[in-house]
Amino acid sequence: MTTPKGPEGEGAEGTPGAARGRGAERRLHPVTPLRRAWAPVAVLVGWAAHDPGGAQRQLARLTTTTLLAGLAVLLAAAALYGFLAWWFTRFAVTDTELRIRTGLLFRRTAHIRLERIQAVDVTQPLLARVVGAAKLKLDVIGTGKKDELAFLGAGEARALRAELLARAAGLAPGTAHEVGEAPSTRLLRVPPGVLAVSLLLTGGTWGVLAAAVVVPALLWVATHNLWTVLATALPLAGAAGARSVGRFVGDYDWTVAESPDGLRLDHGLLDRAHETVPPGRVQTVRIVEPLLWRRWRSPRSSGAGSGGGWVRVELDVAGSSNSVLLPVAPREVAESVIARVLPGVTVPPGSSLSRPPRRAGWCRPLWWRGHGLVVTDAVFAARHGLLRRSLALVPHAKVQSVRLTQGPWQRAWGVAHVRVDTGANRTVTARLRDAGEAAQLLRAQAERSRTGRRDARPDRWMAP
Repeated sequence: MTTPKGPEGEGAEGTPGAARGRGAERRLHPVTPLRRAWAPVAVLVGWAAHDPGGAQRQLARLTTTTLLAGLAVLLAAAALYGFLAWWFTRFAVTDTELRIRTGLLFRRTAHIRLERIQAVDVTQPLLARVVGAAKLKLDVIGTGKKDELAFLGAGEARALRAELLARAAGLAPGTAHEVGEAPSTRLLRVPPGVLAVSLLLTGGTWGVLAAAVVVPALLWVATHNLWTVLATALPLAGAAGARSVGRFVGDYDWTVAESPDGLRLDHGLLDRAHETVPPGRVQTVRIVEPLLWRRWRSPRSSGAGSGGGWVRVELDVAGSSNSVLLPVAPREVAESVIARVLPGVTVPPGSSLSRPPRRAGWCRPLWWRGHGLVVTDAVFAARHGLLRRSLALVPHAKVQSVRLTQGPWQRAWGVAHVRVDTGANRTVTARLRDAGEAAQLLRAQAERSRTGRRDARPDRWMAP
């Protein structure tokens, strides 16, 4: 298939044309200088915030003419800095790596080997969507911080993402740019109404809202100091907004689609994010059940809000920042999606989980009833939480190490914790197990992990 060529050797949607050639350096979108121009302004604002008294005295000495002239110089300097930062930032895709050159005074060149790329996400902040630009974020093995290209044209970002994933899958450099974006099939979409109701049924949301109202009122009664009240009320109000309005805006129109390069997640009301769950990289899946979600039934019998109790599905992905698979969904729908992420894994029912022995109540009164454990042929599954339950599923092949821990009080009552560590630097713990059972579980899990890694499929994009 040929793509009609546009200006400067690009396709109709910004796809890099053959005229550029592999390894040719390219610049970012022309809107990028606006993003970089804020740095000088931020330095000035930081100085004023650090010494507000000195800043106020300096401003009082300036005349109106001097102030306007200084403002004009500041804006010109900011614009020049943004332009130069954009001018000296270039990137290129070679046969073996993605190379990103940045830096105005101090040059930095990032060499990202293509076979080490784990995920490539496309995000579009609100202003970038207006001008048709997008940001490309890359998760790379062995790096804690994401490299990014901000900004590219939306079409160019999608084409570059498809090329990088094809190259990470092992396709030849000469054909990778011709593959295009892999087709996808939509699995589900979370309706906005279901998302809103789920947030209203979350106890943490109401807890933070109550604290934002009650704590400032009590401080006012105790101190009658407006600044003390504001210093407390504003952070609490911000936290309440982040747990309710912020999550609604971020998770709005959550869509899950399946494609050869993994599960694609699209969401966001203002800032739109297009993320991918890398196949084979998922280390842990957690099914979270807040108390009020367990018995909730949607009034409609179709879509993501139907069926039995609702759950939230979270992920630990090695080297990736993706942490949510589903913000809310019926349990049976969530289990069907989990089966796509962890092929061959069946979520064990709650009735199959064994509780700790009753004497564990002396170590953790009442809450010991929320703990549970079951080990199947595919996963190590541990549950904790009495009001807000969380069931963690760790495939045996993803277990990096197994540990048994036992404090003095636990030794007195003959119980111990069994902890499994994953490649995402996370730990899943089976708490308060019988000491003999824990020792046996430790040995058995070490063997399961060894055989699981031996038989596991390779962690590659689009692996056959």
